[in-house]
Amino acid sequence: MRELATITEGIIGQPMFNIFKKVNEMERSGRKVYHFELGDSDFKSHLHIREATKDALDRDETHYVEHVGILELRRAIADHAEEHLRFRPGLNQVVVIPANAVIDFVIRCVADPGNEVVFSDPGFSTYIAVVSYAGVKWVGVPTKEEDAFHLDPDEIAKRITDKTRLLIINTPNNPTGAVLSKEEVEAIYKVAEERDIFLLSDEIYSRVVYGKVHHSAGVHDKCKERTIVLNGFSKGYSMPGWRLGYAIGPEDVIEKMGMLFQTIYTCAPPFIQRAGIAALKGNQQVIEERIEKFRMLRDLLVERLNEIPGISCPAPDGAYYVFPNIRDTGMSSAEFADFVLERAGVTLVPGTCFGTHGEGHVRMSFTKEPEIIEEACARMKDALSEFMSGTEERETAKL
Repeated sequence: MRELATITEGIIGQPMFNIFKKVNEMERSGRKVYHFELGDSDFKSHLHIREATKDALDRDETHYVEHVGILELRRAIADHAEEHLRFRPGLNQVVVIPANAVIDFVIRCVADPGNEVVFSDPGFSTYIAVVSYAGVKWVGVPTKEEDAFHLDPDEIAKRITDKTRLLIINTPNNPTGAVLSKEEVEAIYKVAEERDIFLLSDEIYSRVVYGKVHHSAGVHDKCKERTIVLNGFSKGYSMPGWRLGYAIGPEDVIEKMGMLFQTIYTCAPPFIQRAGIAALKGNQQVIEERIEKFRMLRDLLVERLNEIPGISCPAPDGAYYVFPNIRDTGMSSAEFADFVLERAGVTLVPGTCFGTHGEGHVRMSFTKEPEIIEEACARMKDALSEFMSGTEERETAKL
């Protein structure tokens, strides 16, 4: 029997899309399902962004373009960095590729099999998926609910060895919503600098903060020495289906990432890149208005979850996920996810999909319309109230 390459043994993908596939099959069979598993929004992409895409198609911008991104978009990204990150990268420091691919390409460009990559536990599932197939070891830095899931620079330093090649930080964080302070980001950068390792700063949710200020590690070396900033359009600009992102980093790293993208994908579609320009150059007030809607949805979901027996849920400072504690239900994260799917038709992601320290938690996206949140939480409350009541009765009977 023919065998696949060894590398395929480590390909695990993203668990939320496996869940998405399962619930889609349930829906096709006629089951009503409330989707909270994906970091996708029910809101439409802004009109001026969609119109820019249509205009580019009408101009037949459907041919090959430069693999690192069209010049106009890279200039717009440099302008955006100058405004929001307080430094202006050179155009050779910018590459336009899907944001998820940035994670893959950075890890493969800076770490060999057997090397180590350090990031938080819980941490974004794509980090875990990439190190799994790339043969790189993940060294997790536990973050705790009592510390609002913030990374401790001292705990990071303890885990860096001679094999460490890359440190990843994600602020605002997926799945916890934690937003690192300026002092925390600076201290983490100093760890990377002192140990002479690369630092990937995943800032895909940088526009999605609530009463906080986003701070980028890129300001400390202007992305010239060791820092690679990941950003994109899926989250802040409600453009998940465009699959458009970018990286800013040292020229030698960016050059290799661009060549890797050229090898695998050739170039990002030019009409999609025009949408990115429209997003960066267009009316930014619409972004702020949408963030306020996310804030309202966050507050609604947090309030409703805290009314459900066995669940406690703090309000996240950024991104658009809650990471409620479900330990008082007596179920594991996976058991809880299965329970609410079968009994309430609500789909969410077990915390263990983001690392072992995600146990006792689940992730839910709050990008749904208010009535969907209300209905889903009501169904969860009914199911869990019945379950918790039955548990109490069983415990009383034992006595």
